[in-house]
Amino acid sequence: MTPDEMAAVRDELEAFAAEVFEPFARKDQRRWGQVYLRGLLTDGKRKSVEPMAARLGEDGNRQALAHFITASPWDPAHIRASLAWRMETAIRPTALVFDDTGFLKDGTASACVSRQYTGTAGKVTNCQVGVSLHLASDHASAAVNWRLFLPRTWDPASPEADPGKIARRVTCGIPEDAGHVEKWQLALDMADETRSWGIDVPLAIADAGYGDAAAFRLGLNARGMRYVVGISTTLSAQPADAVPVAEPYSGTGRPPVPKYPEPPRSVKELVIAAGRKAARPVQWREGSRPGTGRSGFKRMYSRFVALRIRPAGRQIRQATEGPELPECWLLAEWPARESEPVQFWLSDLPADTPLTTLVRLAKLRWRIEHDYREMKQALGLAHFEGRTWGGWHHHVTLVSAAHAFCTLQRLARAPKDAAPA
Repeated sequence: MTPDEMAAVRDELEAFAAEVFEPFARKDQRRWGQVYLRGLLTDGKRKSVEPMAARLGEDGNRQALAHFITASPWDPAHIRASLAWRMETAIRPTALVFDDTGFLKDGTASACVSRQYTGTAGKVTNCQVGVSLHLASDHASAAVNWRLFLPRTWDPASPEADPGKIARRVTCGIPEDAGHVEKWQLALDMADETRSWGIDVPLAIADAGYGDAAAFRLGLNARGMRYVVGISTTLSAQPADAVPVAEPYSGTGRPPVPKYPEPPRSVKELVIAAGRKAARPVQWREGSRPGTGRSGFKRMYSRFVALRIRPAGRQIRQATEGPELPECWLLAEWPARESEPVQFWLSDLPADTPLTTLVRLAKLRWRIEHDYREMKQALGLAHFEGRTWGGWHHHVTLVSAAHAFCTLQRLARAPKDAAPA
């Protein structure tokens, strides 16, 4: 925001900060929380402490801001809970969306930095990875919870532990009990924490990095949550009409256990077997670019195949009572000009769920890409220059608050028939 824009919303920002930062134990924490928030929202190329302090005028106390974000002992979970309560009311979320993003680093001193894959760079590179939980609906979304992913090389209990990184844990302020946890488990942990705040959203959305993990899908089931998750082309399944068959009993030994007569096939093979004629056109929303939609924006449109299938695999089998594997939806996007399907999702929504609903929910994950882009490009999500575990969690929490304020401003000012941001 420019100085004039900031002045125009100053009262609204102070009211928002007073509500969201109410859990701070001390008056000075509430003050510097609001100052840091203004620093993130004010126009500027870098949103690390020093350049923000230089832009904040009389409030630009670099030392106080650095202490607040890096060393002050406030619990970010309390602020996230307050933020989640505020945004649940504004967004009325359809789903919890889980995702992760990379924080590229040149050095090796920051907490949990390692050579690892991140979609941010599209390759293995030196970075931190943050896992986030977003409240999302068709018209808005907000990141309200975070976890910093700790690679095995930073875990003293792992066979892959790196002595140099283990030695840096104390300097980085990593809690003694923090070890390597898979990203899908971090997502489930955040779902549990969000529910403990009194926010109960019964649908989860995630990409294939989470959807491919049967343990993640089973964990959602155990929590009473439905899901629409991306999957890889190689995930195996039986067709819905496949029936387990027991071999004739010889009369001696244990009776044969019913088994599926054919081995499972990949989801890609199942969709291709259904054929291009099974694909149906679906428009799931209107975008932000000018086009031929009713509101004057481009229609988001493609062709989709929806099949009932029975996902296979040892974990699914062990969690299933009886010989039949559970049924669910396989959704595949098969554009008219493509020779084969290009994207796949799995969902345990009811069998009578309309195709348009499946597609709309599967595509809802686009909102999180929008969140990341805005938080990184405009609000300095990846600009934190501190090296500590606590400082990272403080920074991403306040960036989420800044993003939430921007979202509330858009919602308050957008006409009812406007295209989604």
